[in-house]
Order: sequence, then C-alpha cells, then structure tokens
Amino acid sequence: MLGTYVLSSGYYDDFYKTANSVRALIAKDFQEAFEDASFVLMPTTPTPPFALGEKTEDPLTMYLSDIFTVSANLVGIPAISLPSGFSQSNGVKLPLGIQLLSSYNNEEALFRAGKEFLNEQ
Repeated sequence: MLGTYVLSSGYYDDFYKTANSVRALIAKDFQEAFEDASFVLMPTTPTPPFALGEKTEDPLTMYLSDIFTVSANLVGIPAISLPSGFSQSNGVKLPLGIQLLSSYNNEEALFRAGKEFLNEQ
C-alpha cells in the first residue's frame, strides 16, 4: 500500500525520482571504488544468526539484519556470500558469512575469488 501511495499522482516526483537519484549516486560510488579495487569485502550480516522466530516482534531488527546486502541489490552489481567461520553464543556454534562485491559483468572473477577464499579448485 505504501508503494502505491508513493507512486500516486503528486508524489512520484517527490519520492521516486529522488530515490532513483540516490541510487545513481551509490552506483557511481561503487564504480569509483572498482577503479582502484577488484572487489569490496564486507560482512553478509551485522550479527550472527538469531533463533528462528526470535525477532518477529521487531521488524526493524529483522530489516537491519539484511542491511549489508542491500547495496549490491540496489545498484545491480554481482555479489556472493561465503561462509567465513563461526561464532560461539550461549554454547551454540553459529555460522558467519562475508560477501564479495564486484563490478558489473565481473561474475567470473567473483566466482574464482570465492573458490580461492574457500580453498576450492
């Protein structure tokens, strides 16, 4: 419903065009970063995984758990999430992940880097 409201007459220019302008600025920042580096490395999530159903009453926390993956989706660049180790919490071993982001049309190099990180042939 909110999307329909924002795209309705009178709000298109205010919201949609502004959002597209911001998206273009973010894409430009990534293009500039890839002039100096082949990849950007960052966590996949800001925290270890939480228990199933644990955050259903807190939608903002659930949204923020995806915050690091949003940029690649927003600008349409390739990214891959890789297992990077474990964290111990209350006696439970929880998986952690990192993600590699790459420039447009550079998926082959991204896959090679992922395999190398995982020590795979």
